[in-house]
Amino acid sequence: MEKNKINLLFVDDEEQFLESMGKRLEAREFKVLSVNRGEKAIEAARNNPVDIALVDLKMPGIDGEETLKLLKKEHPWMEIVILTGHGSIDSAVDCTQIGAHSYLQKPCDLDQLLEVLKEAYKKRVMNKNKIEEKKMNEMLKIAQSNSPREILRRLKEIDSG
Repeated sequence: MEKNKINLLFVDDEEQFLESMGKRLEAREFKVLSVNRGEKAIEAARNNPVDIALVDLKMPGIDGEETLKLLKKEHPWMEIVILTGHGSIDSAVDCTQIGAHSYLQKPCDLDQLLEVLKEAYKKRVMNKNKIEEKKMNEMLKIAQSNSPREILRRLKEIDSG
């Protein structure tokens, strides 16, 4: 995966959504690895660098909640965002308690999704590098723009350096 992009594992059993959203995210500073099953997500994360994962909740085979548990167990620094069209308050609470960074309903506004992914990546970088939020915010102010793309680029620099 490319060094200057955020490595995103995107897991969804809806092939058309997976392809179209994957292209939109690729155009916005993400290197997207798309898979359509939880089992494939576990394997992909073992064989590829993954910074954050975007995981559908309802899938055949290993569902999103189980995928979340397995990914967090094997990759504790990975932040995971659950995206679902079949959500409930109970499932949102369950997923958050077992380690999901966020829980979003489909259809989701792209700007909202990008903001959540930015925050998830920021948290990953902070946790991995043991950086306090105050220091992280100061480091990000150095970025000349507050655009999500510029912040993601700056986070990737911090993570790589």
